[in-house]
Amino acid sequence: MGKLFAWDRFYENIPKILPYLSVTFSIVVYATVFGVLLGMVIVLVQIKKIPGLSQLVKVYVSFMRGTPMLVQLMLVYYGIPALLDPVLGTKINREWGAVNFAYVTFILNQGAFLSAIFYSAITSIPYGQTEAGLSAGLTEFQTFYRIVLPQMVKTALPPFGSDLVGLFQNSSLVFLIGVTDIMGRAKTIGTATKHVLEAYVLVVIIYIVISLSVRLVFFRLNNKMNYGKEEIG
Repeated sequence: MGKLFAWDRFYENIPKILPYLSVTFSIVVYATVFGVLLGMVIVLVQIKKIPGLSQLVKVYVSFMRGTPMLVQLMLVYYGIPALLDPVLGTKINREWGAVNFAYVTFILNQGAFLSAIFYSAITSIPYGQTEAGLSAGLTEFQTFYRIVLPQMVKTALPPFGSDLVGLFQNSSLVFLIGVTDIMGRAKTIGTATKHVLEAYVLVVIIYIVISLSVRLVFFRLNNKMNYGKEEIG
């Protein structure tokens, strides 16, 4: 088998693994964009206290936040076909492809986690500010957009950044349902060559670089949004 770790094998794996980073990014982008939308809908239901839906949303959020990501992934991957295959008379697994099940899982997961972040951020803003906006002649939407939303973004930004880092890390689980991302590609390279260490070390480095980059971006955003706050205070 030769040496346990060799730099030449490590460098050879870079062009083999990096192209599959696009799969990881696509999962993160879909989960973030649609997760934000779903999270806002959930927050709206919670704030408006819509009968029936409000209780259902609480159960959903509690389930998604209280169960491992891997369990959710398996439930979606095996559960949706079990429910829909008899009804549609087809094999959903073949029609959709594994990556679409990953999209659904991560969107549902992010919707729950982001709703908790958004709800905490919104409820931290005194309701008196909303009342002041309405009394000044602003509509409910204008009050939210001009007064509540900017403060909500400031409050939600740090936990949102931490959640995004976790999302990148959790995306490594999708290879377990057959999605070939960077982790899945590393596994296939290890299986084919019998040298697994170089591929996994490269994947670790990629995740570390991504995590540090995301944290740096949100750190600078947070500093920019709070610039001058200390002087004013």
